[in-house]
Amino acid sequence: MLSHYSGNHLAGVLRTLIAKEHTITVFSKKTTNPLQGEILNLDMDTGAFELSVTYDKADIESYIYQGYLSFDIEIPAPSDEEVTEIYNFEKIKAQPLKKETGAYEIKCQLADALFTEETRGAVRIPLILGMSARATLEVFPNELTIKGRLRNISTGGCMLDIDIEDSLPLYVNQVLPSVTLEFPNGEYFYARGCIRHMRPFGSEGHAALGIQFVEVERDMENALFHVVSESEREAAYRAGVDGRSVSQSAVYIPRKKEDSILKHASQKSNESPNTPPMVKGVRTIARQLQAVLIFIKNWNAFPEETLYDCTDSLLYLVRQNRKEFLYALSFLRDQPEWVRHAIQVAGLLADMVTSRDPHSPHLREALAGTLMHTMGKPLLMSDKLPSLKTNMTPQQKEILRGHVDKLLEKIAELGWQP
Repeated sequence: MLSHYSGNHLAGVLRTLIAKEHTITVFSKKTTNPLQGEILNLDMDTGAFELSVTYDKADIESYIYQGYLSFDIEIPAPSDEEVTEIYNFEKIKAQPLKKETGAYEIKCQLADALFTEETRGAVRIPLILGMSARATLEVFPNELTIKGRLRNISTGGCMLDIDIEDSLPLYVNQVLPSVTLEFPNGEYFYARGCIRHMRPFGSEGHAALGIQFVEVERDMENALFHVVSESEREAAYRAGVDGRSVSQSAVYIPRKKEDSILKHASQKSNESPNTPPMVKGVRTIARQLQAVLIFIKNWNAFPEETLYDCTDSLLYLVRQNRKEFLYALSFLRDQPEWVRHAIQVAGLLADMVTSRDPHSPHLREALAGTLMHTMGKPLLMSDKLPSLKTNMTPQQKEILRGHVDKLLEKIAELGWQP
């Protein structure tokens, strides 16, 4: 818990987070490549700080939109039973300054207020410093539900954190039959929801969903106003804000069983610190490939640079140590089947061609095509094909046979030429 003080309260939250082991990821809506950052010289009174990022290109402005940037802070889970915490800092005033070779220093300024106002006038409350609530999304009625965690909430909508693998059937502007939020004391809220934005979240296999509540039923309106105001109270209490109405909220005090439920409902823990570098390399390619899919489905542009980063990484790994690389391909068991298959086949192709014709001018293009050859499958997901995991009916298998045509159609729509 933070002590009460009169400085910048967001700076207090930020200081508490960066005092732990953490990763900072700076993201942009223009590229699937997030940057890794480090916070320096945080001024607790004013909320000013410097963000140091490694970036060897000249277009750092693509991460800064109208003078603002956004970043995620990821705190790894202390044990397998607990959950990775990811916090999102949005619309931070930013001015890129000096650049050494491959590095920028960005001058940043936190807002004075702990809470931000959305365009529709609603105040958005971040779930900070250990606040948590569970979310259940009904994607197709009686067919598919997805579990996630609440990351912020307002009377207009919320941001959820889900496994990136679970984002396969989701797309921007999709209407979800129901979004249910359940708080530690057992109170809940539900409504229909519309996905307004979606992106990779943090650095390790999560996706962030921005959801707008639609058609909130009358009895749920009061529940929504209640949980939002209680979330505001709890966040202010945890951030050390002084005020008459600032005290702990009963909504965030877990019922007895809730502690263990929350832990077991958490997403899969990250790889252990002892993971071999080659395995980390292969897993990074898997994450990038899933980011390419999110980009293609939702952002109406083809992320060519990220795709070729994946092919170059594969080639680098196979040339670095062929045996270790082929062994590392078996560590993709927890990835979606389409990702696992694409990378394993591309990896074997890279190994075969580099040993026979290491200077082949077609190798890079062939690997790019191989990495994409299963991407049409998740693009086909719908209420008729709600999952790629289950035993499929003959009709669903027939739908899946169209995955190549679906991918070619999507690439043509985006105007990308391999």
